[in-house]
Amino acid sequence: MQEGYKSDYARMLVKEYEFLDQLSGHWNKTYEQVAARIWPEYAGFAQLQGTVRTPGVQKTTEMIDATGAIALQRFSAVVNSLLTPESQRWHLLAPSDKTLKRHRSVREYFEAWTEILFDYRYQSISNFTGQKAIGYAALGAFGTDVIYTDRLDHFGQKGLRYKAVPVFNVVFKDNHQGVVDTVYRKFFYTARQAVQKFGEAALPERIVKDSKDKKRSEKEHWFIHCVGPREDYQQGRLDAKGMRYAETYVTVTEPSVVQEAGYNVFPYAIGRYIQAPGESRGRSPAMLALPSLKTLNEEKKTILKQGHKAVDPVMLIADDGVMDTASIRPGAFISGAMSPDGRPLVGTLPVGNVALGHEMMTMEKEIINDAFLVSLFQILVETPQMTATEVVERTREKGILLAPTVGQQNAALGQTIEREIDVLAQQGIGPEMPAILRDAAGEYSIVFDSPLTRMAKAGEASGFMQTVDWATEKAAAIGRPEILDPVNWETAIPELLENRNVPLRWINSPEKIAQLAQGRAQAAQQQQMLEAAPAASAVLKTAMAQ
Repeated sequence: MQEGYKSDYARMLVKEYEFLDQLSGHWNKTYEQVAARIWPEYAGFAQLQGTVRTPGVQKTTEMIDATGAIALQRFSAVVNSLLTPESQRWHLLAPSDKTLKRHRSVREYFEAWTEILFDYRYQSISNFTGQKAIGYAALGAFGTDVIYTDRLDHFGQKGLRYKAVPVFNVVFKDNHQGVVDTVYRKFFYTARQAVQKFGEAALPERIVKDSKDKKRSEKEHWFIHCVGPREDYQQGRLDAKGMRYAETYVTVTEPSVVQEAGYNVFPYAIGRYIQAPGESRGRSPAMLALPSLKTLNEEKKTILKQGHKAVDPVMLIADDGVMDTASIRPGAFISGAMSPDGRPLVGTLPVGNVALGHEMMTMEKEIINDAFLVSLFQILVETPQMTATEVVERTREKGILLAPTVGQQNAALGQTIEREIDVLAQQGIGPEMPAILRDAAGEYSIVFDSPLTRMAKAGEASGFMQTVDWATEKAAAIGRPEILDPVNWETAIPELLENRNVPLRWINSPEKIAQLAQGRAQAAQQQQMLEAAPAASAVLKTAMAQ
């Protein structure tokens, strides 16, 4: 590649990033207001575009009350437990052609892939759990969650690596269907890290010199990572032009292309909490509750002032009062502070209605907790004595309330899963595809089975359980067990097992089920023969006696 092309193309990409970043200026202002009040670690980050960072700077000057910050962390934990709990299989893979689900080899193939995904995803070096927690917090604070999934680059070790990208370092474009297909991410590497990533030959001379100087090797240099649809894509090619998305890394200070490659699957998964018409970025619970966050901070300031005055009140005395020379230490005697008739000559300045201030703060806290879904998840905790049926009904109700907002994050998770499969397959990881699935081009679909998805499905299970409980009780009361005959147990039980994501290895195959049924039939036949044996023997004896 010619050097002139590298510089010209890099400058074009830098300018396009700067243009898109200018369009998001209003967003950055909102992000700053939110971060300063509930996520101070990110306060001031939006102004760091190309400037030198100052680690360790105090960032909590705008955060007087911690209610919003605590609610944000609970929001992140709640969404994580609903969508991607580490202790559960929150998704599985299935063939796109439902008729292929009848073949156990196909089901075993996709179950093996699911196991592989969870094994590599939750390796400690992958850092999925930590980065996804940051992503969910970003969703609650800024309305947009950006996760970059990459191949693990650690001494030749195979696997996955995840990175939660701050939304103020990212600009992106949607295609005609509203799907993000172009991302520009601005980030910094130290000179040493840049050489590790790109090599000396690809970098400008100044960065290489810094990397060799012990005092300047940790100097930060800004880069832009550009990913978008490849215009010269050629299906079937084995090089970068055979990949649907083009990847380019460029330096910012001295615009130059330092690396070009590609992706089969878009590497950035971008989730939005709520999108307003005509907006590409999402709006967050924190933006909705921002007036309450600001009000609560001001109320807290007032309460602190009132509390200080109440604990250490202002003393009211006459012009010739006795307090000028009196001691106010504990146990001291103040001579002349009371009139002969027992009336105090020293008073305190009224501090206002502190209780009313606390009540006003409580109102704002309730609004903030509602916005971050904290109040919604106190239902089960506050009523632990509920029956199993009541729990199912409550979870169904919560699923209805949460599905329109939290549930739409499945789209971003689907992008992550597709990228994971592609990265692992490129490393030679994965089971051998059955021939029958290969003939169907290996097409698959992602089936989400998170707690939130189960909440949405809880209606069917709830109706079935309530009906069976009622019918069983009624049948016992009137002595008519045939009331339960309409229940198709052979269909209901397998579907309940599937809906609850019971592993395939825990479920008997159709052949095993048929074998068990045949065994029961043979046992019943033998029992009948044993029971009939005495009568047959008596008949035989009678016949012989005659």
